Amino acid sequence: MAVLHLKAKPNGRQNALQVASDGTVTVRLHAPAQDGKANACLLAYLAEVFRLPKSQFTLLSGHTAPFKKVELAGVSEEELRVALAPFTAS
Repeated sequence: MAVLHLKAKPNGRQNALQVASDGTVTVRLHAPAQDGKANACLLAYLAEVFRLPKSQFTLLSGHTAPFKKVELAGVSEEELRVALAPFTAS
């Protein structure tokens, strides 16, 4: 089980994931931060990015904050690093 620490930025033009050179993960979301829409959008987008079912993603903390922890069931820390590599800013 891997845990992804990230910063969510709602109300973006489109969904996008970016990993800074220091390893900070930022996810821009099209959905507004209202009534859990951004959190639902976040989990759906992560499922799309990692090509896993939405049921494997659980929001552990940050339900009402920009900094979030998301659990990826059945994914190792190494698999998480490999999956995030294409999103690293050069």
